[in-house]
Amino acid sequence: MFKKFDRKDVSTSTQVKTSVQRALKSQLLEKHPNVTEDQLDVLMPKKSPLVQYKLGSYTMIYCRRFEADGAEDDDDRIATTPKDVPILYQDRDGPILPTLKLVHRHPTLDFARVTVDKGAIPFLLGGANVMCPGLTNPGGEMPPDDADKPGLAKGDGVVIFAEGKEYAIGVGIMTMSSAEIRSKNKGIGIELLHYLGDGLYQIDEI
Repeated sequence: MFKKFDRKDVSTSTQVKTSVQRALKSQLLEKHPNVTEDQLDVLMPKKSPLVQYKLGSYTMIYCRRFEADGAEDDDDRIATTPKDVPILYQDRDGPILPTLKLVHRHPTLDFARVTVDKGAIPFLLGGANVMCPGLTNPGGEMPPDDADKPGLAKGDGVVIFAEGKEYAIGVGIMTMSSAEIRSKNKGIGIELLHYLGDGLYQIDEI
């Protein structure tokens, strides 16, 4: 999705209403039960505006706005305009997903996650979807399935880690449940939307 993303591709910004911000938090809490409300309040403080940008016809990028403080940046320039830093995004009616930089900056935010084996790493870093064997081979990992409920359902958003790597390398959506992935063990298991080094990862602000 963001392979060739450029900040010029987004439309004019719109400040998110408080009710919408609450709905975003509710969905994140529902889909990522290990993330707490207190953590989300730090991530999206009530007094700090959340700004929405539209990418194409169906994708929304949510940014936290940091007001100008007059401090010098890394290039010795004085900050005089607000910074809109991408933290979340949503494609069509899909799940609310975190940006990789958000995941890296806040490692205690325990989003739903999977791990792919070492062999899958170069394919993901090239923008390829995650194939089922990358999750079921030695080194791959998914949450355990219960008899009546899979660890991950079809359509769930997940942060993708890699065998032997400390930091996440991608974010995507399950194309089948974790139980189906284990039983079928072929085809695409996760649609990759955002990955290390893509256009969204390369920008710090919009």
